[in-house]
Amino acid sequence: MANVEDENPPGPHPARGTGAATVDRDARGDRGGLKARPREDDEQIDPEEYAKLLDSYDSSFRNIAEGEVVKGTVLKVTPSEVIVDVGYKSEGIIQVDEFLDENGEVTVQPGDIVDVLLERTEDREGYVVLSREKAEKMKIWDEVEKAYAERKVVIGRVIERIKGGLAVDIGVRAFLPGSQIDVRPVRNLDALRGQELRMRVIKVNKKRGNIVLSRKALLEEENAEKKKHTLETLAEGKVLKGVVKNITDYGAFIDLGGIDGLLHITDMSWGRVGHPSELFKVNDEIDVIVLKYDPATERVSLGHKQLITDPWANVMDRYPVGARMSGKVVSLTDYGAFVELEAGVEGLIHVSEMSWSKRVKHPSKILNVGDNVDAMVLGVDPTARRISLGLKQVESNPWHDLADKYPVGSKINGKVRNLTEFGAFVEVEEEIDGLIHISDMSWSKRIKHPSEVLKKGDVVEAMVLNIDAENQRLSLGLKQLATDIWDDFFSRHHVGDTVEGKVVRMTNFGAFVELDEGIEGLIHVSEFDESHQQGKSAEKIELNVGETYPMKIIKLAPAERKIGLSIRALKSDEFRADWEAYQESAGDGTATLGEHFRNR
Repeated sequence: MANVEDENPPGPHPARGTGAATVDRDARGDRGGLKARPREDDEQIDPEEYAKLLDSYDSSFRNIAEGEVVKGTVLKVTPSEVIVDVGYKSEGIIQVDEFLDENGEVTVQPGDIVDVLLERTEDREGYVVLSREKAEKMKIWDEVEKAYAERKVVIGRVIERIKGGLAVDIGVRAFLPGSQIDVRPVRNLDALRGQELRMRVIKVNKKRGNIVLSRKALLEEENAEKKKHTLETLAEGKVLKGVVKNITDYGAFIDLGGIDGLLHITDMSWGRVGHPSELFKVNDEIDVIVLKYDPATERVSLGHKQLITDPWANVMDRYPVGARMSGKVVSLTDYGAFVELEAGVEGLIHVSEMSWSKRVKHPSKILNVGDNVDAMVLGVDPTARRISLGLKQVESNPWHDLADKYPVGSKINGKVRNLTEFGAFVEVEEEIDGLIHISDMSWSKRIKHPSEVLKKGDVVEAMVLNIDAENQRLSLGLKQLATDIWDDFFSRHHVGDTVEGKVVRMTNFGAFVELDEGIEGLIHVSEFDESHQQGKSAEKIELNVGETYPMKIIKLAPAERKIGLSIRALKSDEFRADWEAYQESAGDGTATLGEHFRNR
């Protein structure tokens, strides 16, 4: 508060000197006032001298004017009032509420000197009307006006959020507009409640009681000075200390001192970073290195990970091919799982390298994020920052042992797991299936779909036909366990034999004939229709499906399981037989050739 200069002459106060009466500080009324009482030596005072003293006493009070801030002495503190002596005819009384702190405690005691405002020299009861609160406010208003005129900084505490900005206590209530809080828009004004801020007074109107503050103006001034100094020393490759000012999805803005630089998420760490908030928070002080600086646009790109050694620099020494390593699964994709081997170094386990026997459709069937796994290093490419890992390689390959356990020609028992159009998959061991192709299901039947022979869940016996460990394929046969009816047929028949067969279907190139159950042969059209033979008269034999005819075997191909048949060849044999019979009868002269054929 402003000091009030004391204009009274040195020496005893007029009221304290010898006179007709003194102030009796023991004879107080109910409110602590003072009453005059006569002294024993009052009768000895010279009337003229008393008049001079009284004039002097009255003139001293006339120096204190209403509306003036003066200094007073606390005489007494009661539960409801504080009695203050300002050197006037009577004392002043102030409500104790004006002397309470935030905790409700009285802040003065008898003997303290306080600034008070003299509102009126006397109330109806004869007391001086004083106000400490108004005196404080007047003093603050003077200081606010001085700060406005001299562009000084004021410090205030945010009271509450109000329409358009914040209410701030600087001793009196002032207004801080939302647009003047910071150089950048502030989204959460409630977060500033209770904070102390440094500001400038940009508008003051004492009559209306209006004070407008600006923190932005002060920050801009301070940033301009900081920026000037920062730009003088800013250079690519320089390491600086900065404060995290703002965090976004793609990075963080770092205050370097009046100028902001962008620390992109990719330059925060050599390791995987999902969001910048995982590493930093607002107001963190961090070390950064200037990666790029454009003086024209004043854009600064910063790096943080560049302050430590790149873990990929000597990765091949730490992760040689064939080594077994431990890591943590940090991400799953459709094609594999990424495993963190150390901060900044990750490897990929491709879905094809997860199991020797399972057909893994998605990595989540085998692994989960957060799992700790052992894997083998399959390949390292430091330039591309890639490490290929294998999960199945840390275990023995069951396919390599399969040939020893199930040699070709051996029999196995298994359950039919699945049927397809081309065959049936049979479980030989856990997660190892063998395929019975549709062509290996029956020697005799023409099977259109495996469901004609097998059903899902059937337990079958099959023969091992082939094992391809590299491609993880196991071929099984069902018909190989049964007698080969073709071999039996070929062993019993030869070219030239006459057989009977039933026509089962006709085609434009011939007729298929069933010779035995499951055994078919083909009569080519040229072997029953002589119209296809050049230089011969047309003679066509009509064949009907379902009818049985005699025919001759003209071709046997065991390897191809094919049989060639002919009716025409059978007719030729009949002709030769007739010719031989004619020659015999002609020698005896008993018949002619025409008669012979007529007889037939």
